[in-house]
Amino acid sequence: MPSSAATPGDRPFVVTLVVDLPVGKLDALDVIAFVADGEVVGAGTAAPRVPLGSRSWAEVEIPRFGDPPPLAVDVFSTVSLEDARHESLRLRAALEAVGWTVRDPRSGEA
Repeated sequence: MPSSAATPGDRPFVVTLVVDLPVGKLDALDVIAFVADGEVVGAGTAAPRVPLGSRSWAEVEIPRFGDPPPLAVDVFSTVSLEDARHESLRLRAALEAVGWTVRDPRSGEA
């Protein structure tokens, strides 16, 4: 069971959202940055992300080549699982406001 606060070296807390859209990773990150009124950090790296708060961010995982959607939007927090949930709900509402259909992962998807 995760503790209430991460310490240096700990893994961040994560909540996964699922989007059933045929969209690429960078395009998805651009939309997330738009709705979060932010920017993509590390766009040219192996781990691009969009900051959502001072200690939370979103990353996108796409299916392997040839696999159909969905894509996973992982919302991370270094504070707590509750903070990750809160940020994921805010992001979900913002994505739904621009027409994306967002759902919780099914068994085996996350």
